[in-house]
Amino acid sequence: AGDGDCGHTHARAARAIQEWVRARPPPAAPAQLLSALADLLLEKMGGSSGVLYGLFLTAAARPLLRSTDLPAWADAMDAGIEAMQRYGGAAPGDRTMLDSLCAAAQALHPLRSPGADLLPVLTTAVQSAEAAAEATKHMEAGAGRASYISSARLLQPDPGAVAVAAVLRAVLEGLR
Repeated sequence: AGDGDCGHTHARAARAIQEWVRARPPPAAPAQLLSALADLLLEKMGGSSGVLYGLFLTAAARPLLRSTDLPAWADAMDAGIEAMQRYGGAAPGDRTMLDSLCAAAQALHPLRSPGADLLPVLTTAVQSAEAAAEATKHMEAGAGRASYISSARLLQPDPGAVAVAAVLRAVLEGLR
């Protein structure tokens, strides 16, 4: 759907991140890491996805300047989504990457509870993102490039939503 470049754009981002990690150690502080990733994706990823990820990561870094505890990570996700919605103009249900992000963010809310266990909560968040991505198959596009295409041609899940779920799955696997 859309202009068909989602896979190429995400592959370009993955290659840029791999080269960046090989060239220098990434920042250890989470806020600096997210800010550096935002800059990298804004420069190297291209497309509207690069801008949206840049907005998301820049905003997500802010709560992590104050704290890096589990509630701060849930706050970071919410801040990133808020920035994406404000500047990107999409909302949950518009058949975009926000559908996966918002489902994951909702599932991360238990991180705000005392005694939260990261891996089970993150596992649920990833599963929620994957289910939300699959559910976009049945949505009419309200934003993004796919909104310019006849809904009769939108037979697959939104590629941006699928990509977000894949990124979150990779984060989970990296933490295991």
